[in-house]
Amino acid sequence: MTVFLALLIQILSYLVDIIVVLVIVQFVLSLLISFNVVNMHNQFVSAIYTALNALLEPMLRPIRKIMPNTGAIDFSPLVLIVGLNVLIMILNAVYRSAVVY
Repeated sequence: MTVFLALLIQILSYLVDIIVVLVIVQFVLSLLISFNVVNMHNQFVSAIYTALNALLEPMLRPIRKIMPNTGAIDFSPLVLIVGLNVLIMILNAVYRSAVVY
């Protein structure tokens, strides 16, 4: 049972790492778009940005509903990254406590 729990936590940790990378890529791409470094008329850029938004929006939307409006700065990606990392820390602590007993 503990081996299965360790495997599950490791898989979730890899998924969190992938989501964190996607959030960072989306953030950098949105900055490049807003400063006109890359153009949304480029089909490749548009496809990547649309795909990233389609993947991350279901996770970011509930956070945006809870958080207060801060104007032009969106802190929901930061809250998502911190929240997911806290979840992994809690799961690791639960696993370590289950192994000790």
